[in-house]
Amino acid sequence: MARSRLYHLLQLAAQRARKHADEAGIAAAGVSAAQGGAMFVIAGAPGVSQRELARSLGQQESAVTTMVARLMAAGFVDRAPHAGEVRSWSLTLTDKGAQALERLRLELEEINRRFEAVLGADELDLLADALDRLARIRWTG
Repeated sequence: MARSRLYHLLQLAAQRARKHADEAGIAAAGVSAAQGGAMFVIAGAPGVSQRELARSLGQQESAVTTMVARLMAAGFVDRAPHAGEVRSWSLTLTDKGAQALERLRLELEEINRRFEAVLGADELDLLADALDRLARIRWTG
């Protein structure tokens, strides 16, 4: 029976997890889960361009531009002209951003512990592998 509702169940679980992650991230670090995702990419690739960030997140560049502006206004991200691309920005975390990201990381670890408490380590590994494969589905072309 659950198979016939797979898409709905996936959406429901994702929405509830995202809502909790947003609330926890805002309370602990002042960033939503989406903003935190951008900060993780920037932390892992200092100097990343906004275009590359958008590609990494699977977002439109306009949405990432707005997100980066909010992160800059909060003092979490700096940008400078990109050395390799004309009309492009290079992004780095500020010290304040790195501290916020560490607080967010702790919240996400707690969320992952809750997942493991429900599923167990083996089932959680299977789920992570399955979700990774689903995330790689090419829906067009």
